[in-house]
Amino acid sequence: MKDIAEILKWYALSGVESISADEPYNAINKEALSAEVEKPVNAAELRPATTLLAQESEAARINAKDRCKNAVTLQELKEIMEHFDGCSLKFSANSTVFGDGNPHAEIMLIGEAPGADEDRYGKPFVGRSGQLLEKMLNSVGLKREDCYITNVLPWRPPGNRTPTDGEKAVCLPFLLKQIELINPKIIFLLGASAANAVLGNSDSISSMRGKMLEVNLDNGIKIQALASFHPAYLLRNAEQKAKSWSDLLRLQRYMRKE
Repeated sequence: MKDIAEILKWYALSGVESISADEPYNAINKEALSAEVEKPVNAAELRPATTLLAQESEAARINAKDRCKNAVTLQELKEIMEHFDGCSLKFSANSTVFGDGNPHAEIMLIGEAPGADEDRYGKPFVGRSGQLLEKMLNSVGLKREDCYITNVLPWRPPGNRTPTDGEKAVCLPFLLKQIELINPKIIFLLGASAANAVLGNSDSISSMRGKMLEVNLDNGIKIQALASFHPAYLLRNAEQKAKSWSDLLRLQRYMRKE
């Protein structure tokens, strides 16, 4: 039987707030309601606490977490990810998009998932979003090679659809292990989806921007973080670039203090 704490953690990661019944509830049909109240409960008929899909995803997450424990280098972690079959996204993607950049970087940037260009070349942020990201970094005196860049998901969702909570939960152990191995001074979270996954919350990007955040790792290490807009969002909403600029200046000030 699965550990109760692990199951509850899965519920939290998946955003589960309640469990519905198998049949729709008809509040108007008082006769049926009365019959249900008087009907003795058969334990064998109770609905399982988790769906089969949720159970499989949770098992895959635990499997990923267990495998990550054996990695002591980024190369070992990459090989573990490439041989991991617990996420269905892998089977529709062309490549496993691992992190890229300086393995000793003080700044780590995390986005949501690879896009078409990233899936084609096997590197994160190489498309239009990546080009804008490099310009953003250059504007505050940073270069791409100064940083370590990765995503919550190493595989592209079909058609660039939004990843499910289950997919993010399964892939999160790989990301957290990357953070542990890089051990940056600060993490720059690009977009609400990435920030929510890493921080374990459901806050909006507007509520997370402008303040220091904290990423807590399983080994007890706490790393400072800042959240900002994803470059892909800025390409569609140029009027938000001024806010992103202020986030970059905050990142610059933090690094200069260090």
